[in-house]
Amino acid sequence: MHELAITQSLLAVALDHARGAGVRRILSVRLKIGELTGYVPEAVEMNFLALAAGTAAEGASLVIEAVPLRCSCRKCGREYPARPDDFTCPGCGGGDIAVTGGREMFIESLEVET
Repeated sequence: MHELAITQSLLAVALDHARGAGVRRILSVRLKIGELTGYVPEAVEMNFLALAAGTAAEGASLVIEAVPLRCSCRKCGREYPARPDDFTCPGCGGGDIAVTGGREMFIESLEVET
């Protein structure tokens, strides 16, 4: 259920930007959602459709791009895709890593009608 709160926030941001730009209607919203966020894209989409009713975003399509988990090894410097259950560096076997992708969630763009 944590998708409801984040979807409310995303919709509020989109509507604020649209209002500030004098936009009549939002046609589509492009989101990036990282694998490590735990958000279920289908739940975000379902909540978005329900919450957008009666707003400038009613009927807007929601395009969600999943951002895979990526890591960087602090020991050997290798950048690599990782799995949520195994962050080990495939180059040196090290465990001193930094997560460089997969935690993000943001609106990448809005398509609007003026």
